[in-house]
Formats: sequence, structure tokens, C-alpha cells
Amino acid sequence: MRPPSPVLKHKAAADVVTDDADDDVETEEEEEELGTGSGSEGSCDKKKKLAVSVSLGGGVLPPCCQVEKCGVDLTHVKVYHRRHRVCEHHSKSPVAVVAGLEQRFCQQCSRFHDLPEFDGTKRSCRRRLAGHNERRRRSSSESNGEVSGHRGLQPRSKAIPSQQVDEKGSFAHNHFHVR
Repeated sequence: MRPPSPVLKHKAAADVVTDDADDDVETEEEEEELGTGSGSEGSCDKKKKLAVSVSLGGGVLPPCCQVEKCGVDLTHVKVYHRRHRVCEHHSKSPVAVVAGLEQRFCQQCSRFHDLPEFDGTKRSCRRRLAGHNERRRRSSSESNGEVSGHRGLQPRSKAIPSQQVDEKGSFAHNHFHVR
């Protein structure tokens, strides 16, 4: 066997360097995704920060209420409040300042609306209440036998006399069709 040529040795060394460079790029990409990379620190410090940020949840701040001057930590509250970023107090409050505007949390929409969108002290906006009331009216009228033409529903069946001709050629009114 022949010993490897110097060109092959150099190529093998370049492959090793390339592999190390790829590892650094992957680490930097991971850090960029986690928001921990700075570009000028040593690789040991980067790996420590990466390990710390992963153990702390990626450097994400704990969820807090979005109402101004509230900032209640929502880490240990119901999922509903955490999902909508509102503490229980402000979800039921008649007025809360959000983004510099006086607003109220709508129970139906699960978001804040300006105060004029609500009737009185209600906790659901007019638009959602209108839809709710329409559904209630529709279901109660349908259960009473009344049907609204809103959805194109057919009226309940009624017996209508048919005008069929019998063997003699006269109209027979004693048959009924049910629609």
C-alpha cells in the first residue's frame, strides 16, 4: 500500500475543519432561534448560555396580565387566563386600561373591546350578545312550532286537499297530500 499523498492529507484535515465549522454554525443557529447568541463570545460561554436558556424555557418571560400597571404573573393560574393574557380580576373588571385605552374584557370574544361596544355593565359586547339572543329566539320559536324564514327552513307539514280527477272526470277532494 502506498502512503496517502500530501494532497489527500490536506483534504482530510480540511474535512475535519469543515465538520467543526458546521458544528459551530449549528450551535449559532440554535442560539439564534433561542435568542441567546451574541457572536463574539467563546464557544464555551455560548454552550453554557445555551444550556441555561434551554433549562429556563428559552429565555421567554413568564406570562403576565396585559392590563397596564397590573403585571400579575399568570404562570400558576387557569389556562384560560394565561391563554388570553388577562388576570381573573381584570377579566371581570368593568374598566381596564389596555394600550392606553379604557376597555373591558368580553367574555364571548375573549378579548378587550372599547367601552362603547358594551351595553351598560354587561360583560359581552353588543355584537356577540345580538348573535346569542338571535340563537335563543330561533331555538325557542322552533320548539314552539314556529319557524323563521331566516335559514330557508320549510314550514311544518300541513294537510292540503289535492285536486285529483277520479274515474268519472270530477275532482276528488277526499284525498289529502301531506307536504
